[in-house]
Amino acid sequence: MENAKQAGYNFNSVDLLIYIWKKRTILIGVGLIAGIASIIISLMITPMFQSSVIMFPASNASISKDLLSQNYSGRQNVHGFGEEEQAEQLLQVLNSEPIRSRIIQKYNLMEHYEISPDEKYPLTQLYDTYRSNINFRLTEYMSVEISVMDSDPEYAANIANDISALVDTVFNSMKKERAREAFRLVEREYQEAAQNLTAFRDSMDLMNNQLSQNLKTSGDPTNNLIKAISENGIHYITMMNMVRYETALVTDLSLKYKEARLEAEQNLPHKFVVEQAYPSEKKAYPKKSLIVIVSTFASLLFALIVLIIMDNIRARVAIQEEK
Repeated sequence: MENAKQAGYNFNSVDLLIYIWKKRTILIGVGLIAGIASIIISLMITPMFQSSVIMFPASNASISKDLLSQNYSGRQNVHGFGEEEQAEQLLQVLNSEPIRSRIIQKYNLMEHYEISPDEKYPLTQLYDTYRSNINFRLTEYMSVEISVMDSDPEYAANIANDISALVDTVFNSMKKERAREAFRLVEREYQEAAQNLTAFRDSMDLMNNQLSQNLKTSGDPTNNLIKAISENGIHYITMMNMVRYETALVTDLSLKYKEARLEAEQNLPHKFVVEQAYPSEKKAYPKKSLIVIVSTFASLLFALIVLIIMDNIRARVAIQEEK
């Protein structure tokens, strides 16, 4: 008998089906209770709506070099899409503190998420909720998706669109700070070179005027010209070389000046928005059917395991009593 009882609980697939059939009343009861409970719980969960923005990063090609420089041969131009590196930079900006702070402040998320300032670690709770509801990811097509979950579908869409708009603000703010400093340096060098060129040209004009006057008043113009060249020839040639050098320098700095000014003043977008966010008509969470199915199946599995364990314990107790 002991061997028979032990063999009776060594389940194969057929034995398991027979066992489930024998315990069907209990399992059906557990399933009904679990199903009803999961329905009630799913109804109590606040529904969440999802809105998304899809965007591609713009290339980081220099607008000034691409538009002004004749010999610029970069791989990308200002009208092109960015690559993986630009997409990752875009993700970093989306996760940055300036965007997070502006969204929290504009939508008063502390109150919207029902977080009391008097709670312990309210900012930590706020940031955790923000990261839970607002996500950014790189898609398989090298685009970036902004996904916002909220109990209010209008809030979800507005937050997603505002985050998308803030990308250019933050990008341009970071770049302009550096570009303005570069523009000031180039402007100073350009103005100094232009002043030097003007001074050298004025000196050349003065020397030419003096030479002309001497030739007019001199009784022997030929001898006077030879004398002037011998006395001032080296200085005159040096001055001509300086004028040529400063002219070339001013020409080069003039282009750099235009490039730097364009970089400091430009407000080009740093992304291409493929799809704007709109208020969703259907909730994204919770999925009631999924909650009911998973909860019911898990309850049935747990009940079946408990029943098997209990029957095994009873069988072993009965064997020990027979001994």
